[in-house]
Amino acid sequence: MGPVTLAVDTKSSSIVSSDVSNRKNQNLKLETRKFFASVSMEEEKPFDFLRILFEGIIAGGTAGVVVETALYPIDTIKTRLQAVRGGGKIVLKGLYSGLAGNLAGVLPASALFVGVYEPTKQKLLKLFPENLSAVAHLTAGGIGGIAASLIRVPTEVVKQRMQTGQFTSAFDAVRLIASKEGFKGLYAGYGSFLLRDLPFDAIQFCIYEQLRIGYKAAARRDLNDPENAIIGAFAGAFTGAITTPLDVIKTRLMVQGSANQYKGIFDCVQTVVREEGPPALLKGIGPRVLWIGIGGSIFFGVLESMKRLLAQRRPQPSQNSKHD
Repeated sequence: MGPVTLAVDTKSSSIVSSDVSNRKNQNLKLETRKFFASVSMEEEKPFDFLRILFEGIIAGGTAGVVVETALYPIDTIKTRLQAVRGGGKIVLKGLYSGLAGNLAGVLPASALFVGVYEPTKQKLLKLFPENLSAVAHLTAGGIGGIAASLIRVPTEVVKQRMQTGQFTSAFDAVRLIASKEGFKGLYAGYGSFLLRDLPFDAIQFCIYEQLRIGYKAAARRDLNDPENAIIGAFAGAFTGAITTPLDVIKTRLMVQGSANQYKGIFDCVQTVVREEGPPALLKGIGPRVLWIGIGGSIFFGVLESMKRLLAQRRPQPSQNSKHD
């Protein structure tokens, strides 16, 4: 009987040991998944689409208005540099021309972009594995850019026509463009705008988000406002530099008006290179990098501050709901 009893004990002991080992392995896997999720996906928090949308709209609108107001003169100089043909000189007067009308478009466009980007990003981060978070950021940036372009393009057309001295007020600009060129005149250069802004939005936000994730993981803490601003400045300046040729083409198509100097994107590129040389595609790169670099610093700094402020004002769950 003794050996039988010993055999049973050994078997049961091995079974228990196996169960404990399996449980440990399962717990280890769960803990690993939770650790990766906590870096960027935050799966432990429920997905509240309406709240994320609302907070994104408020934070994005505020950040967009602050940036546009602060840096509008640099943008005006950049636009005039890109619009002038050959060796013409630019005028440094009226650098705030068209600001009021532009803010009327920047506010809803920035609000719509971030309002679409934030919930899209968080949803995609829950669907994609951790190592594909960059794809989630790229995709969310592109989707946000498409949504915002419906407001951005007419705003950009009116702003650049006023910056180059074609109109003195936003109301006159809209009225005359619509009467002379039709409704499509307000969407002049839409294709080139998407060609510039979709890559720009996707790359800028992807670089920003990925740098924040890496820095946060290395520092093992949340980033403060100056750190967010520095990362935003780098992401903006780098993306602004590599998309300058697209910006030049977009500007030329938008400011040509009814003259129709260019038949489209490819004709514009060929004409500019043929008549002015390849360096013309980099016109305004200095002001553009400066403007977007500083703008990225301000935008992302204000954006993260507003997101944090709004998060602090969320209603806290009751103690009863926690115990439930």
